[in-house]
Amino acid sequence: MNSDFFGLLKNRTIALYGLGTETQRFLSDHGDELSIVGLLDGFRTDGTMYGYPIIPIEDTIEKNVGCIIVVARPGSCKAITKRIGDFCAQNDIELFDVRGKDLLAPSDVAYDFSGVEGYRISDLKQKIDASDVVSFDLFDTLVARKVCNYTDVFELVDMRLRNKGIVIPDLAQLRIMTEKELSRKGSPKLTDIYEAVLDKADHDKQCPGGMVSAEELSRIEWETDLAVMTPRRKVCEIFREAVEFGKDVVITSDCYYDKEQICFLLNKMGINGYKKVYVSSEYDTLKTQHLFDELKKDFPGKKLLHVGDDEIADIDSASEQGIDTFRIYGGMQLYDALGGLGVDDRLRTLPDRIKLGMFISRIFNNPFVFEDSDQRLCVNDSDDIGYLFCAPMITDFVHWMREKAATDNETHLLFCARDGYLIKRLYEMIDPDTHSYYFLTSRTVAIRAGVKDEKDIEYVDGMKYSGTVEEATMKRFGIDISQISGTRQEAILEKAAKQREHYRDYINALGINGADTVMFDFVAKGTTQMYLSRMFEGHMKGYYFLQLEPEFMAEKGLDIEPFYSDTEKDTSQIFDNYYILETILTAPFPQMLEFNDEGAPVYAKETRSENDLRCFVRAQAGIIQFFEDYISIVPEGVRSVNKPLDEALLALVNRVRILDDDFLSLKVEDPFFGRMTDIRDVLG
Repeated sequence: MNSDFFGLLKNRTIALYGLGTETQRFLSDHGDELSIVGLLDGFRTDGTMYGYPIIPIEDTIEKNVGCIIVVARPGSCKAITKRIGDFCAQNDIELFDVRGKDLLAPSDVAYDFSGVEGYRISDLKQKIDASDVVSFDLFDTLVARKVCNYTDVFELVDMRLRNKGIVIPDLAQLRIMTEKELSRKGSPKLTDIYEAVLDKADHDKQCPGGMVSAEELSRIEWETDLAVMTPRRKVCEIFREAVEFGKDVVITSDCYYDKEQICFLLNKMGINGYKKVYVSSEYDTLKTQHLFDELKKDFPGKKLLHVGDDEIADIDSASEQGIDTFRIYGGMQLYDALGGLGVDDRLRTLPDRIKLGMFISRIFNNPFVFEDSDQRLCVNDSDDIGYLFCAPMITDFVHWMREKAATDNETHLLFCARDGYLIKRLYEMIDPDTHSYYFLTSRTVAIRAGVKDEKDIEYVDGMKYSGTVEEATMKRFGIDISQISGTRQEAILEKAAKQREHYRDYINALGINGADTVMFDFVAKGTTQMYLSRMFEGHMKGYYFLQLEPEFMAEKGLDIEPFYSDTEKDTSQIFDNYYILETILTAPFPQMLEFNDEGAPVYAKETRSENDLRCFVRAQAGIIQFFEDYISIVPEGVRSVNKPLDEALLALVNRVRILDDDFLSLKVEDPFFGRMTDIRDVLG
């Protein structure tokens, strides 16, 4: 605790939040000099510890507490602030962490690291060069979890149990509280924690759905946790370099898993070549206790370096043992340093936190992201653009569409070309049994086959084209006015009659004529559906991401249900950003124009370059990876749609620095209107 902060606390009535070993050490160092009236905790409200009473938060008013100090690691302070911040603000109680940070001060949102103290790769490599033994922390240093907080894993365990009909009331909270209690004296193994959890839950009396053992709970948590792990590639690269340079490299980790499990995890993450693994549960002591003593015993007289993310456990504790240190930022620490990127207030549920955790583990995978010359947050590849910014919204849309189809009892889904190319692949991952079709169509195809009279032609002509009438007639109807003998209208209607025959042959070949169908369109007025439905005998409903100008289509009698209602789109940012999604949601082949006399599809000339197509493929690969990660982590029954969160993540594409020149060279195409727009022009 710095001297300025300590001076501020003198002559104040104080309560400490936290019952862990950090609180014990704080009291040992400062208890005699400060007026501390009690301890607070998220789980206990009575009893005593370390010679002080444990009190409920409400008692701080009666005791005239003017300041609460959260004695916890930075990652926990945020959750605690959410828990008691409103109470403190309403009762004029200041709230600080143990380092003197005002936890009630609003965090300024930033998109660059100008206000972040940098720990540079060159500095780390210099320290490694000067050391004989290099110790790496594991969690949030070498590997990250695709969740906001490791305690989210406990909620996932609870959900897996409930899916089996096993209910342990307040399992996640019991799991957190029990680990904290057992860690005061040492470092428990996972089975020890769950044995105590089951005792507290009086498991044999209060567990609906059947019994479960501590060993089974430990196995489920291990499997669940393992599934959300991902390597931090840059740190792992530095780890490998240290091994190659001949350094003795070890792992030193506070962990309730055993050594065998940690070695399995390291191998799965591609982390090899280490000399030894120091796992706290094997030694029954934490890094803040005596784990670093074990490291020093094995390498007497050697110059030691420890690399880790936790300011207390990794940096302060190692330094106290005479070990040189280097701090690596965890993903959540970088996210918090940027004020949460304006996203935090959109979080509502565990699935939301998992989406954000996936985002953080990806965009802050490299802890040295601030080394770029202008220090802006940046992404290097369209694969990341797809994963980070586009996939959350698309994931929610696909789940919404599946829920709508189930509610409406729809079994025949037409994923219209080209927007339906990727959506169909994603949809089938969560609903492989529905009859789904990649349906060959476009606005142009539907019009060329669907117009039946001059009124239809007038409707199409009323949609302004950026060119001459002759150019519009060729582009929209496939007719060269200079080559026809009769009137323009006659030529259009004659061709349309033939196209309807070809289209019906195609539909009949699919075996869906006569059935009720749903067609997917991404962003549209409804023109394609209006003309396409004329080729179908059954009812056609439209599931759209967004319907444009619905007031102009109201009289057409179309059955359309959009993901974004008219009210929602007027009050959201989606209008500003859907072009990004629309550009990426495409197929690797050109627009379809019509059917030829043999019934084969005729395509337009491809206007996109090979670089464009490779860029689409990479962006879609990122979307697919996010979707697969999400459905593998979040149980089906609890997946939820959160459009405000999706919008906030999508809008960040306008804030970060994009370094993929292929992506920045893309154009937003709309051949029907004869428009081509540089994607740079639609980015903020």
